Amino acid sequence: MWQPAGRFLIEAEYSIIRLMQIRRLHGWDVSVAQAREIQLGLAAKVVTDCRLVDPGLIAGVDISVARAGGQARAAVVVIAYPEFETVEVGIVEGEVAFPYVPGLLSFREGPLILAACEKLLNDPDLVLVDGQGIAHPRRLGLAAHLGLFLDRPTIGCAKSILCGSHDDLSDEHGSYSELVDRGETIGVALRTRSGVKPVYVSVGHNIDLASSLQWVLKCCRGHRLPEPTRLAHLAASGRL
Repeated sequence: MWQPAGRFLIEAEYSIIRLMQIRRLHGWDVSVAQAREIQLGLAAKVVTDCRLVDPGLIAGVDISVARAGGQARAAVVVIAYPEFETVEVGIVEGEVAFPYVPGLLSFREGPLILAACEKLLNDPDLVLVDGQGIAHPRRLGLAAHLGLFLDRPTIGCAKSILCGSHDDLSDEHGSYSELVDRGETIGVALRTRSGVKPVYVSVGHNIDLASSLQWVLKCCRGHRLPEPTRLAHLAASGRL
């Protein structure tokens, strides 16, 4: 586990030897039909049991895509928990090749995000993603897809619903309601700050829903978004 101050350089030196490993599950130069088939196949590999123990490093990932053209900036920010100190920022800029197709966002954004993750000199224990986990029509949103490539606990924390519905929830911080699609609970709508719109939390990989909800709340520091993804959003938009 990462420790602040004096041990940081030692950890960084070891991490240079063991750069963050990315699994190679498939290629990215695929058609829309092939992408959907890949999602269906990978969805069966998502683990919804909790394999997270006392995370010392938590990462947030986000990407900003220019409206004109396909230029994008992907960012991953690693923070120490519970200190909430920024340990490392990885950024990659490039073009997104896959077209914008609802439900296939991970094929558009995934390659650059993974390239940013490969820059890290520290291996995060948990990754929070600004996107859906299994709260997806084919149960493989961006967070679940990245989780399989990264092979570590991953949580989706999206700002909008892709599929499913939920009951009303109170305005109080911490209130939540199950997000249900076709009779299956696929996530929760969670109020992370009193009086603001909820976020939509779902399992990405190697974690369960209760733990996902718990860790999103633990990572919120008075903002709507949990701190790791909030910082990643700032980094992706060039403001960090």
